[in-house]
Amino acid sequence: MKIALKLLGLMLFFCVGQLVAQVPDNVIMTESGNSQVVEQDPPTDDITDKRTIETVRILPYDPVREADIFWEKRIWRVIDIREKMNLPFAYPERPFFTILQEAAENEEINVYSAEDDKFTHRLSPDEVASMGASVDTVTTFDPVTYEEKIQVVRNELNPEDIKRYRLKEVWFFDEETSRMQVRILGIAPLLDVKDENGNFKYEQVMFWVYYPEARQVLAREKVFTAGNDAAPITWEALMEMRFFSSYIYKESNVHNRRLQDYVQGVDLLLEADKIKQTIFNFEHDLWEY
Repeated sequence: MKIALKLLGLMLFFCVGQLVAQVPDNVIMTESGNSQVVEQDPPTDDITDKRTIETVRILPYDPVREADIFWEKRIWRVIDIREKMNLPFAYPERPFFTILQEAAENEEINVYSAEDDKFTHRLSPDEVASMGASVDTVTTFDPVTYEEKIQVVRNELNPEDIKRYRLKEVWFFDEETSRMQVRILGIAPLLDVKDENGNFKYEQVMFWVYYPEARQVLAREKVFTAGNDAAPITWEALMEMRFFSSYIYKESNVHNRRLQDYVQGVDLLLEADKIKQTIFNFEHDLWEY
């Protein structure tokens, strides 16, 4: 009799152990005896929890006195993300435009109207969210009553429609440090506007981002680096190191016109290269060898 009771106790203990082992880790038992599912954090999609980017601190710009600016030139550039060097701008998991748009909608950065590039009219988060979005009406039928209904569908902006960015910058020679410097002032995404058949019509400047205010946000975002995923850089570092390809489409001039207003074709690229070489020669000619 004692042996039978011991065997029965062992069987009950084994069965209870099996039931406990089958209960998932995210399920707990309440005081009333009911089970409750508790949400858990997703597993780390890596071999370790990397937080280097989150702790990056940006260095403020060195103060520059107006009296120390010996020479200055404003330059406008275009970054085409279809070029091989600029492919990180179109990284599908986290496109550069998505970073700017989300930061603007969350009021982490200020964006300004494309009426001009002087950052005069600030846009609200709702205005930024509605940019590039379209509203269509679709006719649907009820499967039971076959009643015709008109449904309004909102089409959000596709980041893949952003193929180019404009860049506004200032080149200046600082007498205090005796060197040529460049400061980026603004970034503007260009939206490809298409017709009903999907054919390209024109480019539209969406908004201007004041870059000095956006540096803190860009310093938290990682850039995809080919060759070594363990050595990422931030967007702020990429812009400051000028690790991108671009071409000049405008310089400050008395007529306030772009290069394409007076040169076309190959001459446009030659004129842009001439402006670039002029800046280089100016700094070079300041020294004696």
